[in-house]
Amino acid sequence: RPKLKKKDPLEKAPFSSLAQQRTVERQMQNLLVDLSEMARQMNAQIDTRAAKLEQLIKEADQRIALLGKQSGSSNGSHIEPPAMPAPAASAPEIPMPVDPRHAEVYSLADLGQDAKEIAARLNRPSGEVELILALRPRS
Repeated sequence: RPKLKKKDPLEKAPFSSLAQQRTVERQMQNLLVDLSEMARQMNAQIDTRAAKLEQLIKEADQRIALLGKQSGSSNGSHIEPPAMPAPAASAPEIPMPVDPRHAEVYSLADLGQDAKEIAARLNRPSGEVELILALRPRS
């Protein structure tokens, strides 16, 4: 019975020329760069959404505290919370103290730096800086 010799897949080079190999390497590098950029953008979007959720939770806690104070000072009568939340436009404005981390972003923005420059300088995600600037209280 004759033995069949298995062929070594690496015996013949998969690329017929060095130029083809370089082309494939360049394509792979471009793909890795694209994937890195996509991951960075997705992380920025997640950071932005997380920061926005934190801000909304903070605002909700402040409004709950305000409602608690109002119901406590109404001569003992109980105020029922509305079944549906009131639209944000009609909600009373609660002055919020400026977070020192936000103040740092605001001061750099006032000096003319854009969100990417501020993010790089403070070593924070650019999406977070963009959100902080977007939620900046108007004076």
